[in-house]
Amino acid sequence: MRPRAKASLLWGAVGVLAFLVLLQGYELWTGYRYALAVKSGVAAGVGAAATAAAYVAEPRLFG
Repeated sequence: MRPRAKASLLWGAVGVLAFLVLLQGYELWTGYRYALAVKSGVAAGVGAAATAAAYVAEPRLFG
């Protein structure tokens, strides 16, 4: 796997985990619980967006 793709996937994983931590804090703070399907779907979207953004931005930032 190319280093650029690997780094992008890792940033996607960071984005997913950060989103889930923030969502858990929100749920603990408000007492409102979201369905697992909603959490999973939005987390997948955040991960895809973070991966794509990291892949596109990498050459501009470090190129």
